[in-house]
Amino acid sequence: MLTDTKLRALRPRDRLYRVADANGLCIEVTPAGGKHWRYRYRFNGRASMLGLGEYPHVSLVEARRLRDEARTTLAAGASPALAARARREAQAERAENTFGAVALEWIDSHGASLAPATLKRERSMLDRFLMSSLGAIPVADVKTSDVLAALRRIQAQGRLESAHRVRALAGRIMRYAVATGRAERNPVADLAGALPTPETTHFAAPTEPVAVGELLRAIEGYSGYAVVTAALKLAPLVFVRPGELRTMRWADVDLDAAEWRYTATKTGTPHIVPLSTQAVTILTDLRALTGTSEFAFPSVRSWRRPISDNTLNAALRRLGYTTEQMTAHGWRAVARTMLDERLGFAPHLIEHQLAHAVRDPLGRAYNRTSHLPERRKMMQAWADYLDTLRTGANVVPIKRRASGSSR
Repeated sequence: MLTDTKLRALRPRDRLYRVADANGLCIEVTPAGGKHWRYRYRFNGRASMLGLGEYPHVSLVEARRLRDEARTTLAAGASPALAARARREAQAERAENTFGAVALEWIDSHGASLAPATLKRERSMLDRFLMSSLGAIPVADVKTSDVLAALRRIQAQGRLESAHRVRALAGRIMRYAVATGRAERNPVADLAGALPTPETTHFAAPTEPVAVGELLRAIEGYSGYAVVTAALKLAPLVFVRPGELRTMRWADVDLDAAEWRYTATKTGTPHIVPLSTQAVTILTDLRALTGTSEFAFPSVRSWRRPISDNTLNAALRRLGYTTEQMTAHGWRAVARTMLDERLGFAPHLIEHQLAHAVRDPLGRAYNRTSHLPERRKMMQAWADYLDTLRTGANVVPIKRRASGSSR
């Protein structure tokens, strides 16, 4: 039988030769000096040989263990060579199917069904929080502790809400890995309750008529960049998401029809904003200023880009409103509350105008033209109501009709 001393003493010869150990194991010495482990056996009456690695990278003890595994396979009636090939292929597939590779595949396969803003956010979270820690791990080997460690790092940065979003994203990727046969189970499922629950926060917004009137008068007196002034004035009239407002394109605006048509960022569905006469006036004046730009609200630095996502909030800060008092997104809450409670419009009309995923009684999504005449009336009534608040005139609330009516 071989020993390490005998193995080290083996020298190359002019021709390849082998030295036996026991039970079919031998060492093969090449003319170049390489020493390779071989297991010789017979399968279905034919002599065969299986490579077990190179000495000393594979030690004598390890070579004997591998030989014993091969003998067990042979005793079970299977070919050790075919079994070894299957293991190599499985290992290669395992190495290729890393968490990162499966995550990118998931992004590609689900991208068409996600709203552009959602897709961008998912890809950003993946790149920033998961790729560096989990990307290179075979997806089948990802453990609950691996994911938790990544989430703890995000939590340590004071970004608890982001940690919860990343956990959800990792869970979606792992469910996809299980569904496509690349993993046996989803380890993220075991993390339920592992992170503290973030405190629920809402976008700051005044909803009392006097406070809204004061804010509108403050905006009326804003003396900054004319484009920002127009955006501040238009924001309450259309109450869209700030990202949708700042990226408004002139090609999507039809002032003659008093409509703005675009794709809602959160739902990825076509949306129509009926424009009140007040909104048309603001946009008509603005087009004379920025009509040569693709964007209605171009940046002061380059008209090839829209104003930044913080521009409107920064303007509100200049007007003296803190983040606890008002944000650009807050106009959505103002409109939702006051159109319902003060003007008596039906909630489904308000939700539809907010570009939320409103469905009809049969569960079907309303299309963009649903209740458009009623929504036109609502948007004009809203603009007129804001005028009364801004000027301080007395406001008589519209009496709510029976549930389900449009007004």
